[in-house]
Amino acid sequence: MAEPIIAFAGVSKWFGKAQVLRDIDLAVEAGSVVVICGPSGSGKSTLLRCICGLEEAQAGSIRVMGRQLDAKALSDRAFRANIGMVFQRFSLYPHMKVLANLTLAPRKVRGLSPGAAEERARAMLARVGLSDKLEAWPSQLSGGQQQRVAIARALVMEPRIMLFDEPTSALDPEMIREVLDVMRDLARSGMTMAVVTHEMGFAREAADRVVFMDEGRIVEQADASAFFAQPASERARRFLDNILQH
Repeated sequence: MAEPIIAFAGVSKWFGKAQVLRDIDLAVEAGSVVVICGPSGSGKSTLLRCICGLEEAQAGSIRVMGRQLDAKALSDRAFRANIGMVFQRFSLYPHMKVLANLTLAPRKVRGLSPGAAEERARAMLARVGLSDKLEAWPSQLSGGQQQRVAIARALVMEPRIMLFDEPTSALDPEMIREVLDVMRDLARSGMTMAVVTHEMGFAREAADRVVFMDEGRIVEQADASAFFAQPASERARRFLDNILQH
């Protein structure tokens, strides 16, 4: 069998004296969509940030794309460019128009010519339904549009893995659907995705597997259909009861 594209083995992490990840074992297969859910403060975002090196685990090992996630791997710009990350806040450069936001990293990191970078940027903006916003400033866009631009900015790097950290939590309700539609399309395309979200409709429809966390631990993980039909743990049942009632 092929090695998982992401593999955690006995991973733990502390912030000071507070342990935020507790002995995490997790394997993500290439081309799969994994949704990570659980109550606030359960360690979901920290787990995600460990995958791209924004946080460092203090125990255990993490392998990504066949490499041990260590200082050598994280200093390899080509390796890191294969991991796209979309945050809660859109993190667009406010002093750059949309086109410049999308072409900066492909030119600086991938070494693309300005023309090739612009061609790729136009293609990715079309993919997220924003071809007409090429010359817009971020401040001229709605929250949903800014998040779609942020997704396009990650996609222009042609990453092998896309990480989403509660990408709709900062959006007004009517803007959430347009972002989730882009993510559904991405999931159908075969992109490897790890998504921290409270959007259980998206999880039910798009996820291959659901990972439920609480207090820094993985309480259970299961196929999405099984998780929603009959969660194995009482804690997950309570979580779903609470979140699906709202």
